[in-house]
Amino acid sequence: MASDIDIAQAATPRPISHIADQLSIPEEALEPYGRIKGKVSLDWLLSQPIRDSSRMILVTAISPTPAGEGKTTTTVGLGDALKQIGKDAVICLREPSLGPVFGMKGGAAGGGHAQVIPMEDINLHFNGDLHAIGVANNLLAALIDNHVHHGNTLDIDVRRITWKRVLDMNDRALRQITVSLGGPGNGYPREDGFDIVVASEIMAIFCLATDLEDLKTRLGRIVVAYTRDRQPVTAADLKAEGALTAVLKDALAPNLVQTLEGTPAFVHGGPFANIAHGCNSVIATTAGLRLADYVVTEAGFGADLGAEKFIDIKCRSAGIRPSAAVLVATVRALKFHGGVARESLSEENLAALESGLANLDRHIANIRDHYGVPVVVSINQFIADTQAEIDLVTEHCRVRGVQVALSSHWADGGAGATELAHMVAQLCESDATPANAPHHSFVYEDSASLWEKIETVATTIYDASEITASSKVRDRLRELTDGGYGHLPVCIAKTPYSFSTDPALKGAPSGHAMDIREIRLSVGAGFVVAVCGDVMTMPGLPKVPASQNIDVVDGQIVGLF
Repeated sequence: MASDIDIAQAATPRPISHIADQLSIPEEALEPYGRIKGKVSLDWLLSQPIRDSSRMILVTAISPTPAGEGKTTTTVGLGDALKQIGKDAVICLREPSLGPVFGMKGGAAGGGHAQVIPMEDINLHFNGDLHAIGVANNLLAALIDNHVHHGNTLDIDVRRITWKRVLDMNDRALRQITVSLGGPGNGYPREDGFDIVVASEIMAIFCLATDLEDLKTRLGRIVVAYTRDRQPVTAADLKAEGALTAVLKDALAPNLVQTLEGTPAFVHGGPFANIAHGCNSVIATTAGLRLADYVVTEAGFGADLGAEKFIDIKCRSAGIRPSAAVLVATVRALKFHGGVARESLSEENLAALESGLANLDRHIANIRDHYGVPVVVSINQFIADTQAEIDLVTEHCRVRGVQVALSSHWADGGAGATELAHMVAQLCESDATPANAPHHSFVYEDSASLWEKIETVATTIYDASEITASSKVRDRLRELTDGGYGHLPVCIAKTPYSFSTDPALKGAPSGHAMDIREIRLSVGAGFVVAVCGDVMTMPGLPKVPASQNIDVVDGQIVGLF
């Protein structure tokens, strides 16, 4: 079969105005970026009410493996399938980061015959949103050092500057650096570091803001440093929020593209779910709720990370709720969780598959019992899957009272996911509560302490026995509580590959301890980040990065996936 990029380049995209017409977006509200991409006017969009008839579907997955699960591919395939069965549907996705594109994971535009296009644009520079977010972040960093250089009237303690610079690339050499070397004219030397753009607080703010004013307010609340007497210094103290908002103004309008089958798709914002909250923008998701009856969206990585943050952070903040969840699994990935080596995943192994189903069960229980969302399992079919393996997964789910659909959207597009679409539509149509009603089932309450919130996620969702932390971390949590931040939700930064903090522990480990390495305050975003285990907020490139296979041949980009 042709590669993802070959399939995408062979497609004939419809003019973006035709896609806008499907959503009844008037010409004056569409801002074309060329012929097949566009942004939708924020002023017009926010004037449209959220439909009471709209239903939101969250696509999530089992714990990711090198075998692949196909969460974005399933999101696209389900959106196309809903259109095929006569439903008014739109897709809402995150924008890819260049770090994974050139690193190990690849892009995030779907795959096979279930893709959003133009695939090259979306996976590379797209409409410039991530660039704008990086510029805003680094403008704030420059303003901090400039303030210190020119007298430091705010009395910033240079040892307690918490704001990092960012780059949309995996570059381990920039994790910890020294800046302002070279003499007095270059400022005061200090330790600094870089995060990847998609782990930044401005990315989180961008994705949780509801409009321009909310964006500006959130940007002003960012705590960038502390004074010598340990009082917080904010972006508003530096009079930075106006300029930051100006940089982000155009980017905040959601991007409109299409699938291979012409289904409308909003692709906007892109925080990682292992080190940030992992959901596309609230503006894009609510745009779907304003303009369509079915909104298919996703949360990053497995349901223990992305889906938990979708519920506990995004839904809590935006006052929205999903009517149904789709849990994506592959036979290959389940065998990997059952102990099969990557190179042997194409061989039938029912014993390993049965063992790996423990991972699926844990995620089902979390979604259904702890997030309070009805769930359907989607088996993303691979050609090497045997009938016996498919039957085993299907029967396993049936016994547990969970609907399961075998989906072939990668090979067949929307037609390969119509069974899944019917199941999801049935759940949505039986849900009498609109998507713009506040979600009622969170993992923890606002009133719990920060320690209790982290502990509840760890013991309830990850099945850990306890959380541990140094006295420095415990002191920091007390400082944040005393500073009035104890009511905020928590964002767990950890490896996505295991329920534990050890990526080598597959399946459904229990009784492990989760160590909190660091606490970061993201008051502009509206949460507290707990960094656990060895997870990095500036990833590195693998030994053989994907960039080695990317090229331009006869004017066409090749090698993207």
